[in-house]
Amino acid sequence: MVMDMGRGAVQEVVELRYRPEVADLTSALRARLRVSRVGRVHRWMPYVTGFFALVEIVSLARGDKHFSPGVLVSMVVATAALALSPWLQARAFQRLAEQRGVFRATVTESGVSVATDHTTASAAWAAQPRYRETARVFVLFSADKNATTFTTLPKSGLSGPADVDRLRAILDRHLSRV
Repeated sequence: MVMDMGRGAVQEVVELRYRPEVADLTSALRARLRVSRVGRVHRWMPYVTGFFALVEIVSLARGDKHFSPGVLVSMVVATAALALSPWLQARAFQRLAEQRGVFRATVTESGVSVATDHTTASAAWAAQPRYRETARVFVLFSADKNATTFTTLPKSGLSGPADVDRLRAILDRHLSRV
């Protein structure tokens, strides 16, 4: 659908200014796990590996001859690593983001632009046609099954609660909520 904004029309703009925080990035990565195919599998893996670790612990408690300490340790480590992976990834992303300086995002009727001290990137709504809101962030996702491309817009980067509502309204007009 094409809308003629006309010369007299005012285009709504929401601006954000922020430094990415680990908690914001963790929230975005957890949201991504909820919308991607790989994420659905990933969410269940700590339970699966935890179950097998529990089987090994029960085997140890019963004095079973088939107990394998190596399997138990690997299951516990795998369970912990899977459960902590969004946080661990967020820490790595945050260290990279620190090098970029302050992030300035501009959300308009035509899309999103993010600029830092060293880079600028823009995306039209068609590039990331869906989004999810968490308590901390808005996350825009690409249409592919694994949401390989995503943009994080932290609510802390907005100037006030009214901007949160304005940003949500723009996103609702142009994207589908997942």
